[in-house]
Amino acid sequence: MDFFVHLAEGFIGMFQKGGEQFVGLVTGIIPTLICLITAVNAFIKFIGEERIERFARKCTGNIILRYTVFPVLSMFFLTNPMAYTFGRFLPEHQKPAFYDSTVSFCHPITGLFPHANPAELFVYMGIATGITNLGLSLGPLAIRFFLVGIVVILIRGVLTEYITKMMIRRKEAQTTV
Repeated sequence: MDFFVHLAEGFIGMFQKGGEQFVGLVTGIIPTLICLITAVNAFIKFIGEERIERFARKCTGNIILRYTVFPVLSMFFLTNPMAYTFGRFLPEHQKPAFYDSTVSFCHPITGLFPHANPAELFVYMGIATGITNLGLSLGPLAIRFFLVGIVVILIRGVLTEYITKMMIRRKEAQTTV
């Protein structure tokens, strides 16, 4: 009999812990995310979507901007998963590299701008918990995470674009034979 009582208490306890976690989110990160999303949407409306699109087209002409500034802006303004739609400004052979660099930036942006990818906030918060338990500030971690992320997305974007071009050339060579 004790087994069933213990099982029932454990079962309901799981939902009680889930409720506590939910309350923590409602009083913690969710209001922050709502404010950030509202501010970003207001910023886009204030500047104008056409101007942002024009700027995006200019960014895609330079390989360094294409795989640093462009993915950062798309992730910041459109957030995950809408950020990938900025790929429409690119020719077909650059779209895989843009996607690769943008998806690789989902985690690094979270420390400074959690609205960009709130679904993956748990990764950053796991690391942040360890840092705060040591009595250290999260600011330097978030900035380093962000800067290293930019270097990584540049490398990934350039390499993926190179590999994509190489695969296209091979396919074209095979179809002409």
